[in-house]
Amino acid sequence: KMAPNNTASIEESVSPKNETEQKTEPKFKTEIVYTNVLLFIYLHLSFVYGVYLGLTTADSKTGIFSYIYGNIAGLGITAGAHRLWSHRSYKAKLPLRIFLVILNSIAAQNDVYEWCRDHRVHHKFTETDADPHNIKRGFFFAHMGWLMCRKHPAVKAKGKAVFLDDILADPVVRFQRKFYIPLVLLFSFYLPTMIPVWLWNETIWNSFFVSSMARYCFSLNVTWLVNSAAHMFGDRPYDKFIWASENPIVAFFAHGEGWHNYHHVFPWDYSTSELGYSLNLTKIFIDFMALIGQAYDLKTAHPQLVKNRKLKTGDGTRIKSLEMTSSEYCATS
Repeated sequence: KMAPNNTASIEESVSPKNETEQKTEPKFKTEIVYTNVLLFIYLHLSFVYGVYLGLTTADSKTGIFSYIYGNIAGLGITAGAHRLWSHRSYKAKLPLRIFLVILNSIAAQNDVYEWCRDHRVHHKFTETDADPHNIKRGFFFAHMGWLMCRKHPAVKAKGKAVFLDDILADPVVRFQRKFYIPLVLLFSFYLPTMIPVWLWNETIWNSFFVSSMARYCFSLNVTWLVNSAAHMFGDRPYDKFIWASENPIVAFFAHGEGWHNYHHVFPWDYSTSELGYSLNLTKIFIDFMALIGQAYDLKTAHPQLVKNRKLKTGDGTRIKSLEMTSSEYCATS
């Protein structure tokens, strides 16, 4: 069980600062990293080519495998880097943490430590220059442009200051950070390329572009949609003054991460939603892990707290759920 001072530090690291501290600094000159631009161009061209191969010459089993492999890997981000490590919304035993780190390595979106650093800074300084993917800099920037240019000085400064001691205290995270490149090469590229070759004699060429490149590019864009679309399009039932929105399309593809207005208001809630299992595969997964004893201390926002926040700062949508009783809430949690 975490010490009180650590818990306080975590909550502080993901809670927005006051209005004065959130004011956006004067714009600085954006410096494009052309190497990253070329890599992303290649990645997306590979996606198009991979889809073409999947529809023409590749075995249908290869496409099905890629879809399943990519969706399972997504839990390494949603249930792992996000809800477990970044927000500490539940606790996980060693076998589950190892499993989530493997899935996270398949997703290949930076190691858990770096992912948590950026995400905690995002929550603490949302919609300011210190926000790594500040939506106020535009949809494309929030989606993937932030990975194609040098970080704003404020992002670097706050990234160095944000509390991360609890992340590095986990030996599983330290192991992944130390061996991140070989883990990604093994789980995100070698195995998904070779499994179709071994099991149903797919060609290495088809398998690489369908199971590795197309799958990887698609999963990246799904995660990026949380930063872009879910910060721009949708209702704001809990806080109409922030950009984070309730986006069911993103929730569908991102295993429940699209209920983003709720998440930014109640970041400690492991379900990131008050809608039960609706478009929330990650909640289903965590609840199953709790059922078999691998996840515990699941945190939720009390229904009355949610109701009060809706009435205070919500945009007036989803009012009917205010009538949900505590017993109904427990049944869907």
